[in-house]
Amino acid sequence: MATAQEKATTSCCTSTKSSSAAAAAATEVLHDWSVATVSNPPQDPINKRATMSSLIRPVESLNDPSPPNTNSAKGITMMARAQTSHPLDPLTAAEISVAVATVRAAGATPEVRDSMRFVEVVLLEPDKQVVALADAYFFPPFQPSLLPRTKGGPVIPTKLPPRKARLIVYNKKSNETSIWVVELSEVHAATRGGHHRGKVISSKVVPNVQPPMDAVEYAECEALVKAFPPFQEAMKKRGIEDMDLVMVDPWCAGYHSEADAPSRRLAKPLIFCRTESDCPIENGYARPVEGIHVLVDMQNMVVIEFDDRKLVPLPPADPLRNYTAGESRGGVDRSDVKPLQIIQPEGPSFRVNGHFVQWQKWNFRIGFTPREGLVIYSVAYVDGSRGRRPVAHRLSFVEMVVPYGDPNDPHYRKNAFDAGEDGLGKNAHSLKKNCDCLGFIKYFDAHFTNFTGGVETIENCVCLHEEDHGILWKHQDWRTGLAEVRRSRRLSVSFICTVANYEYGFFWHFYQDGKIEAEVKLTGILSLGALQPGEVRKYGTTIAPGLYAPVHQHFFVARMDMAVDCKPGETFNQVVEVNVKVEEPGKDNVHNNAFYAEEELLRSELQAMRDCNPLTARHWIIRNTRTVNRTGQLTGYKLVPGSNCLPLAGSEAKFLRRAAFLKHNLWVTPYARDEMYPGGEFPNQNPRVGEGLATWVKQNRSLEETNIVLWYVFGVTHIPRLEDWPVMPVDRIGFMLMPHGFFNCSPAVDVPPSSSDLDLKDNGITAKPIQNGLLAKL
Repeated sequence: MATAQEKATTSCCTSTKSSSAAAAAATEVLHDWSVATVSNPPQDPINKRATMSSLIRPVESLNDPSPPNTNSAKGITMMARAQTSHPLDPLTAAEISVAVATVRAAGATPEVRDSMRFVEVVLLEPDKQVVALADAYFFPPFQPSLLPRTKGGPVIPTKLPPRKARLIVYNKKSNETSIWVVELSEVHAATRGGHHRGKVISSKVVPNVQPPMDAVEYAECEALVKAFPPFQEAMKKRGIEDMDLVMVDPWCAGYHSEADAPSRRLAKPLIFCRTESDCPIENGYARPVEGIHVLVDMQNMVVIEFDDRKLVPLPPADPLRNYTAGESRGGVDRSDVKPLQIIQPEGPSFRVNGHFVQWQKWNFRIGFTPREGLVIYSVAYVDGSRGRRPVAHRLSFVEMVVPYGDPNDPHYRKNAFDAGEDGLGKNAHSLKKNCDCLGFIKYFDAHFTNFTGGVETIENCVCLHEEDHGILWKHQDWRTGLAEVRRSRRLSVSFICTVANYEYGFFWHFYQDGKIEAEVKLTGILSLGALQPGEVRKYGTTIAPGLYAPVHQHFFVARMDMAVDCKPGETFNQVVEVNVKVEEPGKDNVHNNAFYAEEELLRSELQAMRDCNPLTARHWIIRNTRTVNRTGQLTGYKLVPGSNCLPLAGSEAKFLRRAAFLKHNLWVTPYARDEMYPGGEFPNQNPRVGEGLATWVKQNRSLEETNIVLWYVFGVTHIPRLEDWPVMPVDRIGFMLMPHGFFNCSPAVDVPPSSSDLDLKDNGITAKPIQNGLLAKL
């Protein structure tokens, strides 16, 4: 991922403080680096600043051997040329090319090299101590306070360790999946033209798995099925001879029996058919083709099973089927919508330096992966004299499961793992200004590899912008008639992906009162089924003649590597569950009106398998065990659930073999580097029961004081409505992380937020009209 053309104010801030803080935890990973050390550093503040300045040196790039610049700003030496990439920056296009070329060159034979297919190339994220060191001394704004103090002098390397890439490679000839780690360096990253200048650190074959499917495979599968003579004959029976009208959506096979074992790479396509060949944006999902069974061997790209089981007529062409302007809801767009334009005449309030974002008192880094899409790193809040206070190390959506509730074929097989089987990031698309996002926008591009090892770029993939969010706080004195009000503004970071028929928008919102909100917006088009004349399905909604929408659910898993008030290396977090209890009638409740909040410490992983309970206002607090606010309360952030649900399938449902993590809304684990995906890294055709999160927690590790990772599972049950056709209106679900004693006084509700505490200024966002004629008349 790389920054697009700069459209926002950028800054390169330097810290106004210097410190003799040294990396105690970091020294373990620094032994093989070139380091400068100082023993018995002087205590005089001026001398201490001078000593620290002498230790901070620029990265000596082979491409830029110029001597370091000694110009200083407030005691911190500015580097002549900072290391090109922060340790958490996504891989550049050049780095991806080098990683691919390095692995391909390591193939034992020409046949092996030619058979390599590159499923994923991502940054191998470094240890947290390396990130802290980079933020402290190598990348502005310099934050030496990030590192803990030690008895000895500071240990500061003259350069950071090389970046590494992690690759998932599928061998098309042998049907083997392997994981490679390649070391990169600045000179390697600058290399272009396919030269294999990286260094292979490790490689291993992962047995009995299938990696995610790729867009190249999908296109090949569609072409294969449409050219298959028995399929063409089956379509002729349904009155279709023009194969250009046919849409073949290759769905992963999942795992229902040994026939789906990963010894073969399988797809079971769904078939749809347009009515017009000259309408490229026609809603082809309006005409599902029922009764045809196709099984494709994706390794050898051959049809291995075909059966025309049942002749179901294609649904008739629905005049309301399309979603383009002037064609939906009777062909009339709204004409009474006056123009509305969002402008910021003085520009945005955020500042961007590479992938580092500063806004109000928030700062964090933006990342992107092919599987998760948007990743938010190093989230912190700058709190007056207390300085930079960490909240979370890493936030992302790591899995998404969509099980369907219709037991009929083929719908019972619709159990998509859209992150693990396809990739949310790889299915992201370019965002359009004044449509997907409004206001003053900063875009970020995303780079990833395609199946054959080439590099593709999604321009304007991630959107960063400010939004007015109504009233943050207001109070009026009824005696004087005077009122005070504060507008709320939030910073939104988002991306949108399309997986077959559905669109998903993923948003992280940062608020001025210390809240963080995660939100998913669901929209797009329904995945439908065809009906026989006069037929009605119990497990769906009839939305047009011969057409019905099956009931289904959408589940999302947010992984939150928390660090509330913890510096790198500190493990001082725990999780407390809070429930509201009704006081028993008696002397303490003579009026029968008493209730109170009761806390329970979640001491172990098995105890921390929890579900939402709105009847008790249940929520969870991630608190620091060593830090208090001015009232002596432990500081923390609370996870406040939004609307939620659990799977409605029976406990023996086949998809729950791979998705046991859906059985609870909350899971808590201590941080482990290789525990990233709740269904395991390879859920595609996975025959293993409960792999991933449900297996990890059986260790029942202690959670009383550790590095906490929250796994929050939230979902929505979709009973389609007639109004959902042809366009599925936006449905919003999510959750909130809210300060709980994190500040001296809660800035959210309890105390009127002041402009000095929260930087709350007049909104600065002006609304002016702009015509929007794309809203259909309901």
